[in-house]
Amino acid sequence: MRPRSIPIGVGRCYDPAVDYAALPGGDLVGQGLDDLAMGVESIPSLLVSIGAPRLRRAGVPVPERTFDDPEHRLYLRLAAEDSDAAHSRYNAWIGRLVSFENALECAS
Repeated sequence: MRPRSIPIGVGRCYDPAVDYAALPGGDLVGQGLDDLAMGVESIPSLLVSIGAPRLRRAGVPVPERTFDDPEHRLYLRLAAEDSDAAHSRYNAWIGRLVSFENALECAS
């Protein structure tokens, strides 16, 4: 994944030397943005679809087209891999997304 800088709000952005992949969950969000741009349904792209409103408010350039009902799609994907652990894995993935969102907002 290539380093990215994310614009924050109107007229503000991260220092170009700061790579948001260094934020907790940044690698996941970066992969999700790439997958979403290519139309690939993956755990990262579903997470970016879930977080799209908050990410956009923070200035992340989330593609306009996101997946419909991403929460349900993510849960079904996780349940297909391991139905017994789907709930805890779902919460762990959401936790990584929220960690990124919180760190991004603190950095702005």
